Amino acid sequence: MNLAFANPGRFLAFIRYAIPWLAACGALIAALGFYAAFAYAPADYQQGETVRIMYIHVPSAWLSTACYGIMALSSIGTLVWRHPLADVSAKAIAPIGAAFTFLCLLTGSLWGKPMWGTWWVWDARLTSVLVLFLIYCGILALWNAYEDPARAGRAAAVMTLVGAINLPIVKFSVDWWNTLHQPASVFRMGGPTIDPSMLWPLLLVAIGITLLMVALHFAAMRNEILRRRVRTLGMLAATHEMKGIVE
Repeated sequence: MNLAFANPGRFLAFIRYAIPWLAACGALIAALGFYAAFAYAPADYQQGETVRIMYIHVPSAWLSTACYGIMALSSIGTLVWRHPLADVSAKAIAPIGAAFTFLCLLTGSLWGKPMWGTWWVWDARLTSVLVLFLIYCGILALWNAYEDPARAGRAAAVMTLVGAINLPIVKFSVDWWNTLHQPASVFRMGGPTIDPSMLWPLLLVAIGITLLMVALHFAAMRNEILRRRVRTLGMLAATHEMKGIVE
């Protein structure tokens, strides 16, 4: 992000206009993607209509790791550069990433039941995504364990960077181990293996939901900045009151 927006006041002024545009564009693109997915994209010759779960499951899976990546970069900003918005960004993105990870697990189970005959298997991809969700939950708990946001930010940043080792495991688990989960079919060296009639709706949905995620992230950051300002004002008021009592 431009250093001009490192100031919370300037950042608030920027996202005041950015959030509505991001939300509107994201909702429109996602709606077009879902319309194309359910109105024009064909059913799979093996999976039938259940393949349409893909249009929710795959973007959720992408964003579950993307949100953690943002959280990891924000944690580096907290520990190394002491960026004034870094820990705000990390705290704001954590519940969003946890929600996408939960949605990924839920839709994966709904998709796996008719395809694999079971709701859950302990294969590498599913287990590593479950671990990712548990890491998110642990980080959220750590944020709430400290009253001081600065201390909570540093503790959560350390835990986030330690947990980042799980990201390559999530990504490459289908390549490193034999799993029931299919290998990558969109972002791969040889190009996508999905037919364009399914690929383009999937990409539209992914782009739209990503824009909505950014809008939610900015909105959560705004709320956190305002929450911290209220906390600071409350502490100042309490300090002045104590001084008045002493005097």
